[in-house]
Formats: sequence, structure tokens, C-alpha cells
Amino acid sequence: MHEKYGLKAYLAWITICVVWGTTYLAIRIGVTDLPPMLFAGLRWIIAGVLMTILLNLRQYKLPAFKDLKHLAIVGILLLGIANGLVVVAEQWLPSGLTALILSTLPFWVVGIEYFLPQRPKINLLIIAGLLLGTVGVVLIFARDLNIALDVNVLLGGLCLLGAVIAWSAGSIYWKYKKTDVRPLMGASIQMLIAGILQTALGIILGEHIGFHLTQNGALALGYLIVFGSILGYASYIYSVTNLPLSLVSTYAYVNPIIAILLGWYILDEPLTITVFVASGLILIGVALVKRGNTLALRK
Repeated sequence: MHEKYGLKAYLAWITICVVWGTTYLAIRIGVTDLPPMLFAGLRWIIAGVLMTILLNLRQYKLPAFKDLKHLAIVGILLLGIANGLVVVAEQWLPSGLTALILSTLPFWVVGIEYFLPQRPKINLLIIAGLLLGTVGVVLIFARDLNIALDVNVLLGGLCLLGAVIAWSAGSIYWKYKKTDVRPLMGASIQMLIAGILQTALGIILGEHIGFHLTQNGALALGYLIVFGSILGYASYIYSVTNLPLSLVSTYAYVNPIIAILLGWYILDEPLTITVFVASGLILIGVALVKRGNTLALRK
């Protein structure tokens, strides 16, 4: 572990690697019964309120007015646009294809960062790690590429492409735009801003008409609030603040492994030799990116 980073930052990164791998299933279940914008918006509003209350009890200060603009930009990009588009896309796309498209996140992050004046150093180890991770994900989900491309599938794919670009841009903005807000309080305010906007959009679209919270919908919503939002997103903001983005973004390679294991354990999906080989490539890729970042920081 590099001396510049603490154990908490790495634990936060490990948390999003594991926890966010389970949220694909919860989103898929929830969006089956609930309209996408209200489903997403209510999740973030409730999580944001709960987290803000908890942080206030721990004497965390609310952000200053000058920082609200930056929090709004990040919240809208990461949660309002990126997460909202993922929820919309999962109405039509299988989880495998969804994870495959989202796994391109590290490329977008590295690519966008490269054009910044204060761009980080990129070496062959980082590039090799990103390539290995992509190969591993493609191997796992290659079977999903055989689905017939209808209009909804194309629309879902475009939604995910927009999501991964918005998420990359928002993450980079938060990384380099310094504020006086503590990361966890910043995350809670971002949740509130994104949730309010998504809920308002859902009402404008008429999603509230006939809205009915089913048992499955409520369970999915509750799981996403506690684990996907409060635990997961707070961990993401903390790790982005304290670790290199190229390392943090490799969570997108680990999440599909979690999804595969859940499919095997819960849904009795086959766990083949291809899955083991692909999982090994993904983990090696993550290790190479981490090692590459460590070497770059020492130069």
C-alpha cells in the first residue's frame, strides 16, 4: 500500500467493488414494478435525508453556499444523469450487457484525464491492466452480445453510453475541483439534489399516475437506499477524494464478478471455466493498475 493513502481509502474502494456488484439485481427488480425516474429519485432523496441527519448528529458542517454549485454539478452528472440512465436502460437490457458497457468506465476516465493540464502519469502497467480487465469482462458476457438488436436494445445501449460518459466527467470534476466540504457531507447533498430533480422529472412525465409500491419494489428500494446509496456512494466519493481515479474506476471490472457469483448462488446460473479465467484476468488487471499508479507516484 502506498504511504500517501490510508487504509480507509482502500476499504472504501473495496466496498464499492463488492456492494455495487449487487445493485444490478436490485435495480432490475425495482424497475420491473416501479417507474424509473420516481424509483431513482425516491432512492436518492431518502438516502440523502438519512445521511444528512446522521452527519449532523456527528457535528458535520453543512456546505457553504459557494460550494453548492460544485456539489450540484457532480450530483447531477453522477446520480441525476448517469444513475438515472442506468435505471432507464435496465428496463430493456440484460444485466450482462449492462455491466459490459459500464465496464468501459476506466477508459473514459483515463482518456478524459489525459487531456487535463494536471493530467496524471500513465504507464504501460496501467494500460495493460485496463486492457486485461476489458478482455475479462468481454469473456464473461460474450454470450449476451448475441441478442437481437431491436429499438429498445439500441436505446438502452445509448443510455448506458451516456451514463458512463457522465459518470466519468462527474468523477473527474469532483477529483480536481477542490471544495471545503467533507466528502461524506458532499455526497449526501449530491443525493438530495439529484433525487429532487429526478423526482420532479418523474412527476412531469406522469410517472406518479398509478404509482404503486409493491413488496418487491419496496425491498429493492430499501436495499438500494442502505447499501447502494448510503454505504456505496459515500464510499465512492471518499475513495475518489483520496485515491487515483484510474484505480478507483477499476471497480467497474470487479462488479461483474460479483454479479456472476450472485447469479450462480441465487439463480443457479452455470459457473464455467470461462468465468474463472475471465475473473482471473480482471483481478490481474486491477492489480496492474494499482501497481502502475504506485510506480507513477514515485517518479
